[in-house]
Amino acid sequence: MNIIRKMDTINSIGRYLLFTVLILNLASVANADGSANIKNAMSNLCTTVQGFLGIAAMMLIVLAGVVYAAGQVLGAETRARASVWATAMLTGAVIGILIYLIVPTVIAQLMGSTNPTNPCAF
Repeated sequence: MNIIRKMDTINSIGRYLLFTVLILNLASVANADGSANIKNAMSNLCTTVQGFLGIAAMMLIVLAGVVYAAGQVLGAETRARASVWATAMLTGAVIGILIYLIVPTVIAQLMGSTNPTNPCAF
């Protein structure tokens, strides 16, 4: 069982998934032709960010713990790599949480939303 190869495969799948979500959101904004459509696209982007990043950050935190724990059982070189991967996953989770908190506020300011309870409702 080659854990390094499996983690590289998981990382490449995650990159493609994140890129696909980003492209789909940008395509919805690019196809908007009026101000109502732009508000609708930005609202959808905000909702997608809130729905996707919360789950992704939690999964990164859990996977970081699993990778770190698995690395501690194996040899010294794998332990060092697992520690680096776990740190990178935690850094990604923190960045995801910051984006999760900041994006709805920024989009609400751009769209002129005055709803403090749900900033994605324009």
